[in-house]
Amino acid sequence: MSSDATPSAPNAPPPTNPQSSPTEPSSTSAPAPTQLPRLVQNDPARTGFDPQTTWWMNYFKLLTGSINKEGAFHYREWRYQQNEERDCKRCEEFRDWAFAHSPTVRFLREKVEALNGTLDKENVVCRRCPARLTEDGQVHRSSGGFSPGHGILICANEMRNRNHLEDTLSHEMVHAWDHLRWKVDWMGDKDLKHAACTEIRAAMLSGECRWTREAWTRGNWTLTQQFQDCVRRRAVQSVLARPRCKDDVQAVKVVNQVWDSCFSDTRPFDEVYR
Repeated sequence: MSSDATPSAPNAPPPTNPQSSPTEPSSTSAPAPTQLPRLVQNDPARTGFDPQTTWWMNYFKLLTGSINKEGAFHYREWRYQQNEERDCKRCEEFRDWAFAHSPTVRFLREKVEALNGTLDKENVVCRRCPARLTEDGQVHRSSGGFSPGHGILICANEMRNRNHLEDTLSHEMVHAWDHLRWKVDWMGDKDLKHAACTEIRAAMLSGECRWTREAWTRGNWTLTQQFQDCVRRRAVQSVLARPRCKDDVQAVKVVNQVWDSCFSDTRPFDEVYR
């Protein structure tokens, strides 16, 4: 990835995989993929949620406990589908505000442009990102993603407010800057150290691990090592989502291997700003 490449193709479709890496290419030399847990589909008889019923009746059933936890997940996704247009419009308004007024976003945009890249409303897009519920009981969500061939995806239905979008956009813009500045091995074909490093830097520089967000949003009121623990935890989660990562043990190991050098690297900032 040369330094004169742009982080997106304005006329290309937005990234369809809401992760901070492009879709894995096929490779005959790649190891056989691990069997993933199956997705859980809604069964009204089991969950209590019936999409054929009006939203307010389903909501009443949810309040009275007639819909179980699994049904609540499907109800939430159903409502996101119904409100997709509203959520995307709101997300685009937040995005435009960030481009105009956020110091972090404006700074990163200037640094991307200095590397002959372009990030604007043509390649920073808002879309609904469906969550996945797997048979092991895990819910998989994403706030956004970066694809070198397309740009930045913001998951409109997951944006709680303008500050949340600012953090998410800043995170993905750090990935865009890293993509232009270095030859990043996004897929981990050689190893996962590049992925671990850029995830450490994005979590550290975006503001998503500042104490107020950890405390008020995630309920983590720890006063010592909170910032470092948040960055490390989120980097491990992102590496674990890579197709080349075998398990959480490997994810923790590779993050630890690059931690010292990458956690101290605040480029293009002089220091951690947020």
